[in-house]
Amino acid sequence: MSDSVKFDFSGKTVIVTGAERGIGLELARGFAKCGANIVIAGIMDEEFPNAEKLVKEYGVDCTCIHTDVSDEASVKRLAALVKEKYGRIDILVNNAGINKLAPAEAMPLEVWQRILSVNLTGTFLMCREVGSIMLEQGGGNIVNIASMSGLIVNPLPQQQCAYNSSKAGVIMLTKCLANEWAKRGIRVNAIAPGFTRTPLTRKRLDTPDDPAVKKWIGGTPMGRVAEPEEMVGLALYFASDLSSFTTGTYLPVDGGYTCL
Repeated sequence: MSDSVKFDFSGKTVIVTGAERGIGLELARGFAKCGANIVIAGIMDEEFPNAEKLVKEYGVDCTCIHTDVSDEASVKRLAALVKEKYGRIDILVNNAGINKLAPAEAMPLEVWQRILSVNLTGTFLMCREVGSIMLEQGGGNIVNIASMSGLIVNPLPQQQCAYNSSKAGVIMLTKCLANEWAKRGIRVNAIAPGFTRTPLTRKRLDTPDDPAVKKWIGGTPMGRVAEPEEMVGLALYFASDLSSFTTGTYLPVDGGYTCL
């Protein structure tokens, strides 16, 4: 027996939303390293060339498609294009998400609605459209990127009730879809990352005296934040046959933050 598990997704087609950079890009590269063809769906077209280059380093095909996951027509177009090019969609990773801090009493309605439209409605639309294709082809696998913020309330000074609510919704959506599709060949699971070094957080993390950073590090038993690549192993596991009896679950990858 090998000393390590080797995942093989050769010939599989994987869509990763929000994969232009950060966690999404590392997830795309992780699946590419295991042989999968990758579709990067996002709105940051200027990041597409670099993301495509990094994915293609593993000798797989990579297609970048401009997609606003909060727009139904855009999601429908993505699903149709991927099906037309690859014939099937084996794995969907819903990673696209946004956030904006604001105290609840001062949060504009449009900010609340925009965060939920991307994080929660966008995940639903992607699951609905790609899930319909998976049902037609006899099965598939969905991995939703939630957040530990869907499980706990981040300590002040982080005022992000919209983001936390949206990620809690992603976790419940994961359970609902897993239940509906369990006997129809589709498994749905979620990853709940903790504080992670991404392009959005890097500048703040490089300011160790920042009150938020002190709480992030101080509240994490492992005493650090995660790197984006530390989310890859669980995504590969959820999408592989090694987790064939696992659906409707979520797992925090947070350095122990939510165990306190």
